[in-house]
Amino acid sequence: MKTNFIHTYVSVDCIVLGFDNDQLNVLLVQLDREKIGDKSLKLPGSLIYDHEDVDDAAQRILFELTGIKRMNLRQFRCFASPDRASHPDDIKWMDKAYHPNINRLITVAYLSLCKIDKKLNNVSKYKSTQWRRLNDLPQMPFDHNLIVKAARREIERWVEHDPAIVFELLPHKFTISQFHALHEAVYNRKIDIRNFHKKVKNMPYIVALDEKQKNVTHRAARYYKFDKTIYKTTKKQFIILNFTHL
Repeated sequence: MKTNFIHTYVSVDCIVLGFDNDQLNVLLVQLDREKIGDKSLKLPGSLIYDHEDVDDAAQRILFELTGIKRMNLRQFRCFASPDRASHPDDIKWMDKAYHPNINRLITVAYLSLCKIDKKLNNVSKYKSTQWRRLNDLPQMPFDHNLIVKAARREIERWVEHDPAIVFELLPHKFTISQFHALHEAVYNRKIDIRNFHKKVKNMPYIVALDEKQKNVTHRAARYYKFDKTIYKTTKKQFIILNFTHL
């Protein structure tokens, strides 16, 4: 029986998430060519080279499109639907960008969490990049909206497995209000603040600082920090305790 093999290209797409103004934000890039239809923003991504490992390609592409070097990118899913690059506008853009003969475009998605600090804000001011709120994204090319949606579900799984991951998004010193807002953003739902405070009291790795907010119009809130050493010790004790009950 004859088998119809396809001419397939492999690309990488990077989802870089940050937290700012009580919202999750994703870093997008401006198409470097003439606007195609009404879709001018996309995830940082491109085709991989024939000699390139896919992990190395992710780092290279992110740097080339955003200026960000060596982020902790985690591969989380492959998107390979036959029609993910079938829209006429997307085909037109690919023809201009790569001049390929593509039957199918498979992309490997990478996810990274980062603090939106001064350094990254400088990057986001590049003409070709910008932060956009996760709940207010434009319609993007290919299946990039679907990829971002899947990334959000992936973040929830990460936090359930290792709660310390959320601190990759928070500043080094933060308020409980920021901590609460971040959890609401991650889970995309309201979380009762009183119950949240109770849970925080049972987290010894959330350490109060002798410092409060300054120059604010409301009552100044105390700052806290995440103590990684206490967290690791607490997590280890929790694992041992679980095993003793087996």
